[in-house]
Amino acid sequence: MNRPNDSARDTDVLAALRTATASRHERLDSGLPLSAPLPDLADYAAHLAMVRDWLAPLEAWLAGFADGPQRDPTLPPTARLALIEADLAEPGMVDTPPRAAANWPRDASAAYRWGVAYVIEGSQLGGAVLYGKLVGPLAPHPLRYLRGLDVGPGPRWRAFMQALRAHVTSQEQIADACAGACDAFDAILTLAPLDKQ
Repeated sequence: MNRPNDSARDTDVLAALRTATASRHERLDSGLPLSAPLPDLADYAAHLAMVRDWLAPLEAWLAGFADGPQRDPTLPPTARLALIEADLAEPGMVDTPPRAAANWPRDASAAYRWGVAYVIEGSQLGGAVLYGKLVGPLAPHPLRYLRGLDVGPGPRWRAFMQALRAHVTSQEQIADACAGACDAFDAILTLAPLDKQ
């Protein structure tokens, strides 16, 4: 029986996830509504609507499982969707009706779901970078979603990486996690206005 450290010596799950999703991550970063040179509140509203339409079905799907990342005690639930809705309710914001939700596999392995969660959790790191860039130009909007937790995304990301490495250890699990992460990126790429680059 392999111990987690033995498997990690062969392939680190985080390195595998980064490699598997690198091209998708690059495409998404350049196609986000906030990737414009001088994004405004309309761009932020479009960004929030896109993330909401991606995140809401994912969170509902993940909540249907009794194991995996959403049940890890080191990763308490966060109110991402509530922050999005609060930001969209601010003056000057224009919301769009939610788009149809993607279907996610009901029989997905826990490792696959850890891969999906990798993309969700990683999006908060990008949000912190965007917050620093936009807090001045988009003031007085509070940018709640981009700001995230008061302590910033770092502590949660470190806890997530530790849990990920503890739960996704075998080569088969790592492959499943990479598939989940790629599918999560593909789902948001279908919502991103990539044709407006």
